[in-house]
Amino acid sequence: MDLNQVTIGVRDLQRSIAFYQKLGLKLIVNSGNPYARFECPSGGATFSIHVVDDPAPNAVMLYFEVDDVVATVTKLKEAGITFETEPTDESWLWREARLSDPDGNRLCIYHAGPNRRFPPWRIKR
Repeated sequence: MDLNQVTIGVRDLQRSIAFYQKLGLKLIVNSGNPYARFECPSGGATFSIHVVDDPAPNAVMLYFEVDDVVATVTKLKEAGITFETEPTDESWLWREARLSDPDGNRLCIYHAGPNRRFPPWRIKR
């Protein structure tokens, strides 16, 4: 089984499309209201948004992995994206910076490399 995509709710489709394109996602479906889908710049994952009356912003956190967190955060700040935390080396062996989209959905720009799937504490089978 592979994860195909993640879909989150947003209030304003066009505002959210602009935000996620600014993050570097490629818009591949735009049905107007109520739905749009993006491809991630690398890999085969997709991400979609759909219009809802009341998004649940603290229900999920979206993680987007990049090769260089500091360079990516710098570039996104120059494009007008506001971050809630600066790039930080975490105890779980990831470097990450956190932000929110226009509807309050939480996002994390991070780099884990092999530690994403193979941390030292991974369960041995």
